[in-house]
Amino acid sequence: MTFDECLALYDAIIDTLPEIDRLGKTMPYTASNTYMYSLVNKDGQMGIRMSKEDQAEFSSNYPGTEVYKSYGAVMKDYVLIPDELLTDHELVGSYLRKGLGYVNSLKPNPRKKK
Repeated sequence: MTFDECLALYDAIIDTLPEIDRLGKTMPYTASNTYMYSLVNKDGQMGIRMSKEDQAEFSSNYPGTEVYKSYGAVMKDYVLIPDELLTDHELVGSYLRKGLGYVNSLKPNPRKKK
């Protein structure tokens, strides 16, 4: 899937979730509580950050799920959302909500002073 195709699906999913705003112009992502919890990488892949329990559930429901990489780096706590799931807005939306809940449960990162 191309970046533009993935981005169109990502935006369509987020448009169904009024509590979630997409950020970023060149690297689309969502964030809350000082943490990113979803993004689309330059390879046209979507990743969602999840708790260990939600990662295990996702992996058990969708065998063969891979780790998510962005710009060559493995993204901690992220799962790669398979292309075939991106058209299921309700399913992916439910995992985005879980990702939002997960990052909101974490202690916020202190802001760095410049």
